[in-house]
Amino acid sequence: MNSFLESFGTALRLVAGLDPMLWTIVARSLSVSVTACAFACTGGMLLGAWLGVSRFAGRGALLTVLNTLLALPSVVVGLIVYLLLSRSGPLGFLGWLFSFKAMVLAQSVLVLPVAAALTRRAVEDADRSHGEQLTSLGAQPLLRSLLLGWDERYALLTILIACFGRAVSEVGAVMIVGGNIDGFTRVMTTAIALETSKGDLPLALALGMVLLGVVLSLNVVIALVARWRTEIADGPLMVKGAAA
Repeated sequence: MNSFLESFGTALRLVAGLDPMLWTIVARSLSVSVTACAFACTGGMLLGAWLGVSRFAGRGALLTVLNTLLALPSVVVGLIVYLLLSRSGPLGFLGWLFSFKAMVLAQSVLVLPVAAALTRRAVEDADRSHGEQLTSLGAQPLLRSLLLGWDERYALLTILIACFGRAVSEVGAVMIVGGNIDGFTRVMTTAIALETSKGDLPLALALGMVLLGVVLSLNVVIALVARWRTEIADGPLMVKGAAA
């Protein structure tokens, strides 16, 4: 008990004292996840919006594959990306293995199906409500998907935040392709695993506190966006009711 309290106290001092090693790892972790989400969500949301309004042969099979990828373990993603980037792999000439770029690629592959599947659901639900009206006005599927995506922008913002949470909290893929190299590819999750195995509990606890703080902040933002969206949607009705 005393050992736990001592470790917890030391961890708090590391966080509050802005320990350089701790915050370097945090900054690198956030940088990797933000970059990966920027790429993955751009492609995934465009793909999801298109799937939400398009109807074609094989769409059901494609959606099945997409939904299956939602449950793809991060270690499997790491293994696939490792094989692609290894010296004998098809992308080995890039020399990205055990680098920042490899971790971004792995997290992008992990996050893209999440962004695509959730966006597809949001846009498809909106298309059921407003699709016929847009079609009657001459909107083609591409334009319709963009208009519906804009109409569901608050839902897409929530999806974006959820994707970032998925990226920043994963450990398997970045450990495999990044190598967990101190000062280069060590991020919060891989550092927690390493420091715990080494018995350096204060640093592991400090990183865990920061990671929990990041995830908690994301959930608070999601809740605020949902509340804001509800207030905007209910606002005109409330005004109309009051006027009546």
